[in-house]
Amino acid sequence: MTTPPARLQELITLSRLIGEPGRDLVILAEGNTSVRAGESSMLVKATGSAMADADETDFVQVDLHHYWALLDGEADGDGAVTKMMSAAGQWGEKRPSVESLLHAVCLRIPEVDAVVHTHPVAVNAVLCSDKADYLVRGSLFPDQVVVLGRHNLLVPYVDPGLPLARYTQRALAHHQERYGSHPKAIYLRNHGLFALGSSPAQAVQVTEMAVKAARVLAGALAAGEPVYLEEENAERIHTRPDEEWRRRVLDAPGTD
Repeated sequence: MTTPPARLQELITLSRLIGEPGRDLVILAEGNTSVRAGESSMLVKATGSAMADADETDFVQVDLHHYWALLDGEADGDGAVTKMMSAAGQWGEKRPSVESLLHAVCLRIPEVDAVVHTHPVAVNAVLCSDKADYLVRGSLFPDQVVVLGRHNLLVPYVDPGLPLARYTQRALAHHQERYGSHPKAIYLRNHGLFALGSSPAQAVQVTEMAVKAARVLAGALAAGEPVYLEEENAERIHTRPDEEWRRRVLDAPGTD
C-alpha cells in the first residue's frame, strides 16, 4: 500500500486530542492509539512517537492475523515479536509499539473499533497504590455506569509486550464468560489505562470518565472509605432506556 490508509486522518485527530497537554493523559512519547482498518488490519501509533504533534509518518498499518497467530501460538521472546511485526507490516515506515500487541487483543473483540492507551496521573496514582482494586469494585456515581458500564478489568503488572497481551487476552475471555460482555476500561497496575470504544469518540469518553472516576475515588479515600452504588441501583442505571439513548447520543461520530 503506497497511498495513506483511509482512516489515517481520523487516527491523527484522535491522537492529537489525547496528547493535548491540558488533558494530562500522556507526556513525551507515552501511550498509543489504534483503530480498526478493515476486517483484519489495524492502524496504530508507531513506537517513540508523541501523540501531541503526531503526523502521518507516526503511524503504521499492520495485518492483525499475524498478531493473533503469535498470541495464540507458542513462540516467545523479543525475537518472535520482532519477526512477527516485520511480517505484519502493510503501510508505514516505522515500527509499531510493542504495546500494539495489546491493541490487537482488544481489536479482536468484534464490537471494539478504537483503542486508546494512556498514562493519566489521576489513574496511575491509584494504580500505583495498594487500593488499585477499588477502581473495579463497583460504581461510585451514575455517569460512571453510563459511560464505563458495570464491570471493568484490573490486570496485575505484567511485562509489556507479548506476556502482557497474552495475560490480558485470557483475562478478557474470563471477563466475557463471567459478565457476558467485554470491559470498556482495562486498568494495568503500575502502568496505565486501555480504553475500548465502539468508535474513537467512545474511546475518548471512556478515557475521560475513567480519569474522573479515579479522581472521585481518590477524594473518597482521602475522606474515608468509598461508598459504591448498591448493585440494584447500578444495574437500574445500566439498563434504563433513557440512559441507553444517552449512550447512543454520546457515541455520535467524531472525537470530541
